[in-house]
Amino acid sequence: MSGQPNTRLADLFGLAGWSKGELARLVNRQAAAMGHPQLSTDTSRVRRWIDRGEIPRDPVPRVLAALFTERLGRVVTMEDLGLVRHGRAGKRPSAGGAEHPDGVPWAPGRTAAVLTEFTGMDLMLNRRGLVGAGAALAAGSALSSAMQDWLRTDPLLSAGAPVAGQPLLHADSAGFDRYEAAPVGAEEVDELEASVEVFRAWDAARGGGLQRKAVVGQLNEVGGMLAYHHPPHLQRRLWGVAANLAVLAGWMSHDIGLEPTAQKYFVIAAHAAREGGDRPRAGEALSRAARQMVHIGRPDEALDLMKLVRSGSGDDLLPRTRAMFHTIEAWAQAAMGKGQAMRRTLGQAEDLFVSGRNDLEPPVWMQTFRDEDLYGMQALAYRTLAEFEPGAAAHAQHYAQKALALRVDGRERSKIFDHLSMASACFIADDPEQAAEYARSALGAMGSNSSRRTWDRLREMYRLTARYADHPGIGVLRDEIRQALPKPRKGGAAGGVRTASA
Repeated sequence: MSGQPNTRLADLFGLAGWSKGELARLVNRQAAAMGHPQLSTDTSRVRRWIDRGEIPRDPVPRVLAALFTERLGRVVTMEDLGLVRHGRAGKRPSAGGAEHPDGVPWAPGRTAAVLTEFTGMDLMLNRRGLVGAGAALAAGSALSSAMQDWLRTDPLLSAGAPVAGQPLLHADSAGFDRYEAAPVGAEEVDELEASVEVFRAWDAARGGGLQRKAVVGQLNEVGGMLAYHHPPHLQRRLWGVAANLAVLAGWMSHDIGLEPTAQKYFVIAAHAAREGGDRPRAGEALSRAARQMVHIGRPDEALDLMKLVRSGSGDDLLPRTRAMFHTIEAWAQAAMGKGQAMRRTLGQAEDLFVSGRNDLEPPVWMQTFRDEDLYGMQALAYRTLAEFEPGAAAHAQHYAQKALALRVDGRERSKIFDHLSMASACFIADDPEQAAEYARSALGAMGSNSSRRTWDRLREMYRLTARYADHPGIGVLRDEIRQALPKPRKGGAAGGVRTASA
């Protein structure tokens, strides 16, 4: 018991709208449903949890997480409720021991438990049809501040951990849909790694909506596997699988507008990558959060995150990975109207990309960043800058055309983004006829894609058509777009116009 109020629990309790007596009764009922009929909670205990910071014993934190998740319609974890005990064996005070804003970073040894708990809650929301969109999105500056020291330190691979072949006995048994910790072999890890590539290809072709639940379920199972400490070479590979699946779960969540959920997965991915000793992968996971920040109109916070990515990714970054990071930074600069800085950063990206052509084979998570992806990000940056400097539209058209000429591998979502970048640049450059052609190409492909980000970009392009509303053919195009746009969700931002990512 800390003696201090649990402000996290108090805030969420206020949002839920329960009385203390009502919450006590719900805890008893939910605990019985989860196989703990002996639990007896009363109003005075709820008061101590909130007002005096008392942390109840298991299974109460898990029960509370389930109740708040269902009540608020979004994933709420024990960390979110401030109900995780600190000072466990194996925890280093200097490595994330203090409590940080937004629950990151957490203590070493907690990553598998956090991963499993969060995915289990996410799956529960999926089953019950809840949207999970009501959480607050942490500011990029707060996120980078919380993770600064954590990402710079060396990965914790073995200190304080059980020996191989033993389950992680000090890890919380939190989580829904988590099976018992058990060892896996190299062949099973091979299959898991192959499944990541299948999911990644599906996401690139069809968007994140259709397979997100499958990815989250697979990640939940991997969390169960990680609760058993395998030989180091297998454990590192499992952490790599977890990092890749968490990035995918985050990207798919971002793709359908579940922004706070996406951010949490990106942070989990960074933790998992670093647990496996892969600091470049941890940095790339956080760079996804930076792209997300630009998408929702917070480019200054994206730059805060990219500073952390650069400083914390280690010295093993391949030139092409650094080039990719530069394109994200350039896009954020463009969104702030910083044309000179954007051009300088894109120039650095080009130099790095070319210098990496004879490198060793990149890791699997970098193999999709090819020439067309560099061109696509350059087109996006210039198209974004064209809102401030209309002359940049010509450069956006140039790079979008180069990207489209190379889009032959079935990554339909990227092709849609390139078409929309091209159409927007043409409208800005006063070429409505060509703009309409590219707009219709994008519109024709969007019906088979579950990416909400493509609709966000279409709305941005639609805004540019207003000045040509009386132009022959553009009025018809505007009608077609209005008919095709999905209707806003109740209480959501589905209809809001935002800057979107490629």
